[in-house]
Amino acid sequence: MSSTISERVELAKLCSSRNWSKAIRILDSLLSQSCVIQDLCNRAFCYSHLELHKHVIKDCDKALQLDPTLLRAYILKGRSFSALGKKEEALSVWEKGYEHAIRQYSDLKELLELEELLTNAKQSSAIAHDSQVSSAPTRQLSESRDHMCSSSNETCEDDNQLTDASASHSDSSCRSKEPIKSSDISEISNDPSDLADRVKSSSSESDAIHDIPLTVSDDAESCEQFRDKSELHNEPSVICSKSCDKPDLRQESIADARRKKKFSVATFSKMNLPKTSSISLDFRLSRGIAKVNEGKYAHAVSIFDQILKDDPTYPEALIGRGTAYAFKRELHSAIADFTKAIQSNPSAVEAWKRRGQARAALGESVEAIEDLTKALDYEPNSAEILHERGIVNFKFKDFEAAVEDLSSCVKLDKNNSSAYTYLGLALSSIGEYKRAEEAHMKAIQLDQNFFEAWTHLAQLYQDLGKPIKALECLQQSIEIDGKFAKAYHLRGLLRHGMGEHRKAITDLSTVLSIDNSNIESLYLRASCYHAIGEYVQAVKDYDAALELELDSMEKFVLQCLAFYQKEIALYTASRINNEFCWFDIDGDIDPLFKEYWCKRMHPKNVCERVFRQPPLRDSLRKGKLRKVDFAVTKNKAVLLQAADCIGKRIQYDCPGFLPNKRQHRMAGLAAIEIAQKVSKMWRSLQSEWKYSLKGIPRNSKKVRRKEKVIANNAPSQNRGGACCSTSSASETSPSYGMTEDRPTNRALMTWYDVYSLAVRWRQISEPCDPVVWVNKLSEEFNSGFGSHTPIILGQAKVVRYFPNYQRAFDVAKTVMKEKMYVHNRADGIIDLSKKGKLQDIVDAESCLDLYRVVGEDFWLATWCYSTAFEGKQLEGTRITLLKSVEHGLDFAIRTPCTPSRWDEFSAEMTLAWEAICNAYCGETYGSTDFSMLENVRNAILRMTYYWYNFMPLSRGTAAVGYIVLLGLLLAANMEVTESIPQGVQVDWEAILNFNPNSFVDSLKTWLYPSIKVTTSWKEYPDVNSTFSSTGSVIAALSSYND
Repeated sequence: MSSTISERVELAKLCSSRNWSKAIRILDSLLSQSCVIQDLCNRAFCYSHLELHKHVIKDCDKALQLDPTLLRAYILKGRSFSALGKKEEALSVWEKGYEHAIRQYSDLKELLELEELLTNAKQSSAIAHDSQVSSAPTRQLSESRDHMCSSSNETCEDDNQLTDASASHSDSSCRSKEPIKSSDISEISNDPSDLADRVKSSSSESDAIHDIPLTVSDDAESCEQFRDKSELHNEPSVICSKSCDKPDLRQESIADARRKKKFSVATFSKMNLPKTSSISLDFRLSRGIAKVNEGKYAHAVSIFDQILKDDPTYPEALIGRGTAYAFKRELHSAIADFTKAIQSNPSAVEAWKRRGQARAALGESVEAIEDLTKALDYEPNSAEILHERGIVNFKFKDFEAAVEDLSSCVKLDKNNSSAYTYLGLALSSIGEYKRAEEAHMKAIQLDQNFFEAWTHLAQLYQDLGKPIKALECLQQSIEIDGKFAKAYHLRGLLRHGMGEHRKAITDLSTVLSIDNSNIESLYLRASCYHAIGEYVQAVKDYDAALELELDSMEKFVLQCLAFYQKEIALYTASRINNEFCWFDIDGDIDPLFKEYWCKRMHPKNVCERVFRQPPLRDSLRKGKLRKVDFAVTKNKAVLLQAADCIGKRIQYDCPGFLPNKRQHRMAGLAAIEIAQKVSKMWRSLQSEWKYSLKGIPRNSKKVRRKEKVIANNAPSQNRGGACCSTSSASETSPSYGMTEDRPTNRALMTWYDVYSLAVRWRQISEPCDPVVWVNKLSEEFNSGFGSHTPIILGQAKVVRYFPNYQRAFDVAKTVMKEKMYVHNRADGIIDLSKKGKLQDIVDAESCLDLYRVVGEDFWLATWCYSTAFEGKQLEGTRITLLKSVEHGLDFAIRTPCTPSRWDEFSAEMTLAWEAICNAYCGETYGSTDFSMLENVRNAILRMTYYWYNFMPLSRGTAAVGYIVLLGLLLAANMEVTESIPQGVQVDWEAILNFNPNSFVDSLKTWLYPSIKVTTSWKEYPDVNSTFSSTGSVIAALSSYND
């Protein structure tokens, strides 16, 4: 008791000398012993003198939770809101306090004060900053004792004595006995966010956001890493500014703040108060904080240096200087200061919090979480720290922990729009899309002008494949802030994904007018120009991307891709007026180049060893896109209309798959060309069959024809299969498109030729995608080029492929039980037949359960039953389960394509193709009887099954496979008239089936009823002659009105 009395005597002295920082330390100590309501109000009063309004509001809220009728808390809280420029909130607080006062309050002096505040607030359209902070300077000082006293009938006798609140409020104690240590003093003198709130416009920002100036961004090494609100806000960050351009400050508020500081000093002088070092210290601390808020970090550091010269362990100055260092991106210096502050005052919450933020920005996720958790130990119910730790967890992909922290945050702070939108991001990462949508909507409900929340909701809709909703949200964001680059970039990305390249260019150009070094937008705009044949602009943008200085590995990967894409653009430009059938990336481009392109590797070796494409000026001399390419003739119009109708059948109606009309048109034209060329070949084979009936036994002719097809499908020595070629600049690869008119080759179209037609169309339609035949890569092919399709990445569920998770998981268990072994990372055998492991596999309900059974990273291979070779099993896809480098496990499918596997599947595809030809040619040829064509349909589906399990392309296997299916059915007079059912991914149906007949059965239930027998397609103009040049094809894909 004696110690408490002595502390209160010391408190009175400190307040008399205006040493607010040390006064708050005393109050921290008192509150840690007993959480008394009046001490909360006293500390809020001290905070108000340091202009740390956030802390004022926080203490007033705690006091009002304990006593909702406490008028002094309403007055102080309203003043702080007013000082922050939040006039409506201030008025609301005062009105609520006034309602309590007129009903039951007895202190007429406080009632009159509150009435005066309300009257002034209602009469004035804009509350002056100086009146927000104090009703009158002289009144503020003369009535300081009233602010410090109990709001009951107790009054202060003089300025040198504080009311013993513990005596008058002995029955008042905190409902939550959380320890409030002296650490809170760190928040007094070193939290620039409070002063920032005073001078920054807050019309579209939540309270919690302002109170966390150091927030970790996605890219720990980028200039964004300490940006306030990270992705959520577009307000220029003082941390990111190397030279601090103009901060987002209101000049009137700045002037008011300066006037107030000057007045405060003058008042002290007039009252003949002792010019103690404590007054000077608080003033210097206040100046240092102000300089941080103004973006004058070097000046702020010099002020804090002066303070620390006198007292090197002064925690408030250390935290203030550390904050300034952090904004300057001198993170190691910042961490050093925060560490010293913690050593000086281990309970300094602000130091723990800010060091955690700084460590997170350096990528030290474990240490960052430890620091923020330590801060929560001192303030376990701090919504602010929960918000911060939730963001850090999200950035480091611990999405489940992020959901837990952010959910707890919004329970404590129901108006924290930032926490809600981050909660939405975390929920969408773990596949909780409905809850994610609700969280984003809640953020918008709290603040209709929260343009970042609109943008994140748009991102969610884009990920789910809902472009109309995404575009509506992005439009809202842009209307709120027409300079929000991220919204334009996201809309450009969305329109690119929908095949609207010209509209995408407009949006991306807007981004680059705001930030001309945005490599993501620069690269994407280059690829859009590339796709529509504007190669001068494309090459210009690729070159600009290559010249940028970058600060992250993700951006460096884009720079590498820009190199490869530029070469492909130059290659395409050099062949713009050549016949499209000679457009042959697989045959003309060096295998090493293609492999590095696919793997996104550094191009240094490519530059030294690979033939480079000729400069653009040389290609443009030979030709460029001509007006005739864009002229829409009658034949072109007929084909484009038919292609648009047929091509849209490839669209998956699943989350994550955007409708892309450019790809639809490509697919339709490719399917029609396949139908036309296969039909010609079948006509030739039918002639042979008829000839055989006249003089040669039919069976023997079949045998000869079969031998001929197999011979032409045998893989060549350089692993190219049919039509393989070398890759020098002067040589080209023949294809069926160029050989069909040669009589000797009319019947020699192979499965490889058929799929190559679709591959070429897929390559030209979206040049950003490295679509190449795997067997045409470099010698690395011998070790197996593996395609990779993730289902789960750590804790993140991949929106496109997670719907296949349960089936893939069940298949993995089936294979493990059947084979009783799996392979480790080194391809060694892991025996599962012992110690009850098989039963554990049966009982496993999650990937974690399976991983525990095996005990290490592993992979297993599915199988495909061969149709050509009875009893043979082909290696299907590989299902892998690896420990994630972040959190959780990576569950994926990978399909290696080794030479031996290529040979096996190539032989299977050869016989499957022969089966199709045999099923249609002969008595079935030209039939329009649906039942007679059943064997043809089944044979086409069986070859499609082997194609999907084969995975012979670096990417694009799914689209190419279904395009060929549509084309072959059309060649047999069968047109698919309905889209793929919702939730069905045809390639996964094949991958997760061991037997081709099971695959056929799974598709025929919905595919066959949608097939219409028709010969109308035969009236279509010839695709090869109508769009004869590469330029005409590009024009056709780019000519729709987007």
